[in-house]
Amino acid sequence: MLVWFRLDLRLSDNPALRRAAEREGPAIPVFIWAPEEEEPWPPGGASRWWLHRSLDALGNDLAARGSRLIVRKGRSLEELREVAAETGARTIFWNRRYEPTIVTRDDVIKAELDKSGFEVQSFNAGLLFEPWTILQKGTDRPYQVFSAFWKACLNHAEPPAPESAPTVIKAPTKWPRTLALDELELEPKIDWAAGIRATWTPGESGAKSELTRYMKNSVRQYALQRNFAGRKGTSRLSPHLHFGELSPREIWHEAKARRDRGSGESVDAYLRELGWREFAYHLMFHFPQTTNEPLRPEFSKFPWKKDSRALKKWQKGLTGYPVVDAGMRELWATGWMHNRIRLVVASFLTKHLRISWEEGAYWFWDTLVDADLANNTLGWQWTAGCGADAAPYFRIFNPVLQSERFDPEGTYLRRWIPELAELEAPWIHKPWLAPAEALDKARIQLGSTYPLPVVAHESARREALAAFERVRREHNRA
Repeated sequence: MLVWFRLDLRLSDNPALRRAAEREGPAIPVFIWAPEEEEPWPPGGASRWWLHRSLDALGNDLAARGSRLIVRKGRSLEELREVAAETGARTIFWNRRYEPTIVTRDDVIKAELDKSGFEVQSFNAGLLFEPWTILQKGTDRPYQVFSAFWKACLNHAEPPAPESAPTVIKAPTKWPRTLALDELELEPKIDWAAGIRATWTPGESGAKSELTRYMKNSVRQYALQRNFAGRKGTSRLSPHLHFGELSPREIWHEAKARRDRGSGESVDAYLRELGWREFAYHLMFHFPQTTNEPLRPEFSKFPWKKDSRALKKWQKGLTGYPVVDAGMRELWATGWMHNRIRLVVASFLTKHLRISWEEGAYWFWDTLVDADLANNTLGWQWTAGCGADAAPYFRIFNPVLQSERFDPEGTYLRRWIPELAELEAPWIHKPWLAPAEALDKARIQLGSTYPLPVVAHESARREALAAFERVRREHNRA
């Protein structure tokens, strides 16, 4: 039988692998690289880097159990048929995915394999609550408000306990052909990933180490520390979760165990973040158009600006607002950004610069190691005010106040903007207002060593509010 690996690159709590290992006969793990089947959202550069490392780790883990990972490239249905023909397999197991194009593709593949006489089974390995299991009572409609959705989840049956990895995976007498991992050409030809490589350890082992570290040392402080960018207050498990090196059930039950030991408030706050991920998948499944269109259709007429110069300054971390620039530089260097800072930089792009949320979503998609279609879509539409349970259009983050509140000493800013490192608080949060002697002492020349603000906060805020108000009035008249 074949076990088709996708975004479930682990051995533990992997239902498809576990069920195959429990059957008689050999189980053959297969990974197929088919990015064209994920259009219009094929994996970005940072995701490809992570995928290469994660597949390498998975191959080593399988080898330790007497198995190996068969790597193929091409159309998924054709490659599955070929591997089945080479091995005589008549059973194919996989774990479900929920992206719109993948749901459509998998339905076609399953129907074609069924017609050819294969036994095909799929399993839930990626969510606590699959999208069709949580619906509004009485109407069976999907939720669009997180608080109601999460309450329904908490009243649902407890997610099952995670399963252990199979100790042995029976091997065939003859293995089918496989590509070398390098043949997929996932890693960049020009090595821009040094900072990412120094920051992360892809693979199931790295994921479990991070989970253990966080649950042991930090989760009890999550409610107090999660918003402070200069502190290690978040779990940083998102890329491991996206690539399936760790299951949400493993996180859920480990966190619940900590809750029972007296860390209730922080664990509940942390589990709500896991719930936000569930909500993102719930929305993507029920409203598949939202990966490229606003959920609130009136925003299709919003007067977004086309400003390539301002967009480039935002991407490069040269807006003149230190908290925005620090976040964008952290993203470029490490493939990750603190969640509070993600909100600030997204609000700045969509409300200060009035550049479409889609531009931000595309940039994050290419540069984040945890680029996840459901989370990326929900996060950007929430911040722009055009999605489900969205931030009110009049909520426009003041980048200076956010910086002063959540990085009061400027620790985060100094790490990612070394040219401001000698500027003292409070001026490091707003260098354009710093007295000349403070700038001279810190050897800063505004407009030269560090840019002046690309826009003024107050005028940008007024213009954004006016644009949002026009859309609201036109929608109400329609």
